[in-house]
Amino acid sequence: MLDIFVDADACPVKQEVYRVARRCDLKVTLVANAWMRIPDDDRISLTVVGAGADVADDWIVDHVQPGDIVVTADIPLAARCIKKDARVIGPSGKPFSEASIGDAVAQRDLMTELRAAGIVTGGPPPLQQRDRSLFLNQLDVLIQAIRRKPPPPAPEVTDR
Repeated sequence: MLDIFVDADACPVKQEVYRVARRCDLKVTLVANAWMRIPDDDRISLTVVGAGADVADDWIVDHVQPGDIVVTADIPLAARCIKKDARVIGPSGKPFSEASIGDAVAQRDLMTELRAAGIVTGGPPPLQQRDRSLFLNQLDVLIQAIRRKPPPPAPEVTDR
């Protein structure tokens, strides 16, 4: 079954994820370092992990399955999930893929160096309504693509 995992601590599109999950009857697991209010819905759960830089990321990577969806702006987490054949989408609606993740990692590393040198002092711009709309559209496209993909063939059984 297709599940959605949300790197929830700073995710600005949780409400959009809830709306799509209800409409498509999907399970959502929010993973965070601290408790947060979630809707009273059996399909939506919150997993609170311990404090630490990558504790939530590690939990998501340990539980995500091929074909699941991960919502995150965290580039290293996106790369780790793609390696597990999960689909990854950022809060702005930008999907990450095997083909695009290398450039995203390189750009992240460059921006980290520029911030450390004091050349760049700001972060990404705030999410706009059009970003939320793009996110909703891309999430729908992703779900439909996963649902259309035929399941892998069953392993052959041989008598010996």
